[in-house]
Amino acid sequence: MSVTDKLMHIINLLPEEVKLVLVTKHQPLESIKEAYDAGQRIMGENKVQDLISKQPKLPSDIEWHFIGHLQTNKVKFIAPFVKLIHSVDSLKLFREINKEAIKNNRIIDCLFEFHIAQEESKYGLSYNTVTEIIDCYEFKELKNIRICGVMGMASFTKDTSQIQEEFRKLRQIFDYLKTNYFAENDFFKEISMGMSDDFQIAIAEGSTIVRIGSAVFKNP
Repeated sequence: MSVTDKLMHIINLLPEEVKLVLVTKHQPLESIKEAYDAGQRIMGENKVQDLISKQPKLPSDIEWHFIGHLQTNKVKFIAPFVKLIHSVDSLKLFREINKEAIKNNRIIDCLFEFHIAQEESKYGLSYNTVTEIIDCYEFKELKNIRICGVMGMASFTKDTSQIQEEFRKLRQIFDYLKTNYFAENDFFKEISMGMSDDFQIAIAEGSTIVRIGSAVFKNP
């Protein structure tokens, strides 16, 4: 199957309200352009150097999402154009994104990245840390970032009940934050969870954004 065929297959599996971020990690420009020509406009990268290399060479109406671990010293390279940063995991990083957003006269959309998996190697915040961040005065003064929801990665396991439980936990966290902190904010609406191997479980648990790459790009 071609990239176009596989992309259409995935899109047909998604409810209308769920957004697809096509993960372009390790993909050549030709493959990304094929997906673009098939109608895909939201792309995601997990390394800054790859993102800033690809972005100028591809159509300007692509909406770029950053989905990997982001170091503070790399924020300045993507701040001029990135649409949504999924993986914000510290107040220090929020502070840096806000600073670079001011320089570029932008408001940058962000998600809280939560650690929901069993693997310690995965990044993300705890629930208690996030509420501490939200409650602190400094965070409230960051006017050039906009918190649009939450993101998380499930454990790498074949145990679907565990994956389901982890996604359900993230949905519950989202619901609590929405009710208690962001009830008046219409833009706080995103739950970014689900990748090529588990996106259907994620959708069943309330995902609004899935991040899929290998199911579209990888040869069978």
